[in-house]
Amino acid sequence: MLNFALLFRNYGILLVTIGLFVVLAVTADGFATERNLRNILDQQSMVIIAAAFMTIAIISGNFDVSVSAIFVTAPLFGLKVENMTGNVFLAVVAAIAVGLIMGAINGFIVTRLKINSFIGTLATSFMFFGAGFLVSGRSLMRPESDVYRLIARSRFLGLTSATWIAIAVVIIATILLSRTRFGRNVFAVGGNMEAARLAGVAVNRVQTMAFLLLGAAAALAGVLNSSRSISAQPSDDFSFVFAVLTAVIVGGTSIAGGQGAIWRTTTAAFFLAFLNNGFNLLQIDPIWQRLIEGAVIIMAVAVDTWTKNRRA
Repeated sequence: MLNFALLFRNYGILLVTIGLFVVLAVTADGFATERNLRNILDQQSMVIIAAAFMTIAIISGNFDVSVSAIFVTAPLFGLKVENMTGNVFLAVVAAIAVGLIMGAINGFIVTRLKINSFIGTLATSFMFFGAGFLVSGRSLMRPESDVYRLIARSRFLGLTSATWIAIAVVIIATILLSRTRFGRNVFAVGGNMEAARLAGVAVNRVQTMAFLLLGAAAALAGVLNSSRSISAQPSDDFSFVFAVLTAVIVGGTSIAGGQGAIWRTTTAAFFLAFLNNGFNLLQIDPIWQRLIEGAVIIMAVAVDTWTKNRRA
């Protein structure tokens, strides 16, 4: 006999997302069109790229709220290199290298200085934002080459390169988390850090690697964003990390660490994208949109807590 409670617990976010898609396809004119769905894929690509590796970081037992700062600042360094050399490849490499360095700084602060990951990465956020203002001279930066815009805007089989890159990142992150020793260690560290240490897991190395990968992913997402808009601008906007964290939490990754899956986060990102897109198509008041989105986050955390208590 089919256990619906178990089915919903394991695949609830997928079932809810499919249900929302069906409802919007019936009620919202233009939602199920090929053009609209392609736009959703393209628009969510950057969130999905960062959220995939945020999932790994949170499973390992840490938060990283500096994702917005890396997202904003890394492409500024990349464009600086592009403006100086005219080489788009070097610009992308420079931006991702900056993301790796920032991830390494976060890893050092959390694993070596033993500072709480939320507090530590909040502090580095302001440092990274400041670096963005310095490298850009507090001004909007634009690429010199027209090739730069093709990083995110090229099309293959009707989908943008940003979408294909997001698909590739999700596949890589999924393999890392579910098919490698590193992935097993991530779950072990997040589930019980002391037990993992006693079992011989290099806890500091695993957590630092999670920060490094997330820094590189956030930088890549920033490059795609700057390619799409053909510009990058320094700011201290935290909105990107909120979008990323929302996808991870709604997807059911435990904020206590030790539990989660990339596919859940990716599905949740689409659930939230469908929700926002449906709100706009149905012309729902933005105030009600905020209220509903907040309620969804609370419900997701409540379900996570309830499930954990049931298992305990």
